[in-house]
Amino acid sequence: MIPFDFDYFKPKTIQETINLFHSLAAGKKTPLYYSGGTEIITLGRLNLIYTDAVIDMNALPEFHAIRFDENYLVIGAGVSLTKVEEENPFPLLSQTVSEIADRTARNKISLGGNICGNIYYREAVLPLLISDGLVGVAGRAGLRYHPINKVFNKELQLQKGDFLFHILIDRTYADLPFVSIKRRQQWNVGYPLVTVCALKKDDEIRTAFSGVCPFPFRSAEMEAVLNDKSYSLEDRVRRSLQYVPKPVLDDSEGSSEYRIFVLQHTILDALQELEGGSNV
Repeated sequence: MIPFDFDYFKPKTIQETINLFHSLAAGKKTPLYYSGGTEIITLGRLNLIYTDAVIDMNALPEFHAIRFDENYLVIGAGVSLTKVEEENPFPLLSQTVSEIADRTARNKISLGGNICGNIYYREAVLPLLISDGLVGVAGRAGLRYHPINKVFNKELQLQKGDFLFHILIDRTYADLPFVSIKRRQQWNVGYPLVTVCALKKDDEIRTAFSGVCPFPFRSAEMEAVLNDKSYSLEDRVRRSLQYVPKPVLDDSEGSSEYRIFVLQHTILDALQELEGGSNV
């Protein structure tokens, strides 16, 4: 049971949603946007999150849509991870989200909720980082689109009251060779020690990682080393590790040294798959 009361609102348009948030905030409320609600429930029970005004976005048009237009795959931020997995519009994304939590949780967790969540794994963002995705951010200026690699730095950089509404992915990325590997310390649905997403475009490999640091990341420096074929595969992987951001997680899931060990072998497995030319 959540240990606080809150007012509930369900606006019908983006502008109404934005106006409502700022009106509530101006009235000394602490509004939170609601999509799947898993973090509000989980963290609220632990007194790690508080709200006295919940704004349900699930009535917004196209918030739950998956569609293709001429150049892009368009996914609403309210689409559940289960729907992404089952409709499989972008295989790398579908495989990655299929490993998050268990199916019961994935039925509730939205794509946008995972990307913008407080839990620092946020694995759904990894395929977007390496496919140069665009994010549609709703705010006072309307709906604006930004390259995700420009606005994601450890987390999606949003102004107060803004929210993620759409995700756009160039549809050509759906056909590229890819790998998504999640290594756990225990259980089939536990948190990752390491998650590695990689794809091959124009004979170069792109990589993004979760579970290593207290934030997901893509590293241009690591990619440059990993694609330098003047070195052996093993040397490329070993040399790339010097560019892993700090800090490296050290917790009950695994020590920092063990995480780096697992990361090294997982990157090696991913590169062997992609340089062999096959999908997993």
